[in-house]
Amino acid sequence: MVKLRLQRKGRKKRPFYHIVAADARAPRDGRFIERIGSYNPMTKPATIEIDRDRAFYWMSVGAQPTDTVRAILRFKGVLYRKHLQKGVTKGALTQEQADAKYLEFISAKDDKIAARFEETKRELAEWHAKRNGTAPVIEEPVEETPAEEEAPAAEDVVAEDAPATEEAPAAEENNDENAEG
Repeated sequence: MVKLRLQRKGRKKRPFYHIVAADARAPRDGRFIERIGSYNPMTKPATIEIDRDRAFYWMSVGAQPTDTVRAILRFKGVLYRKHLQKGVTKGALTQEQADAKYLEFISAKDDKIAARFEETKRELAEWHAKRNGTAPVIEEPVEETPAEEEAPAAEDVVAEDAPATEEAPAAEENNDENAEG
């Protein structure tokens, strides 16, 4: 029997896992058939990288996941895809409807995960600010539009003619001082 399970890597007290399809009789960190992903519980939130298509394939041919891997597959949407595929085989859904629901689920889930990473980054910055008195600079990419770069702004055009116009106000100020005095 094939099992989807974790294979421990990393050093002492710093675990890192590979998600593998392996023969149930093979040792935990021994032979495996295929590596389908990785799981790092030490990051916040935990980092999970998995080939969803290969995990779905192994589930569809009868591989049994361990409890932890089942939770990971549920989190990444592989079990939901298997559920939708059962609906397709029974005739309750078409393949297009199932694919649309699956893609919608995956995009919503990825957005939640990205928001969680941003929240963690913000919490870390707040912790640094509280601890050190100042927050570290978190660099975010600045998006520039090509339209702004191509056409010079009206202010830039006026700035080229500015030397002639700048002298006139200064002369007016001198005239005003002379008129008052």
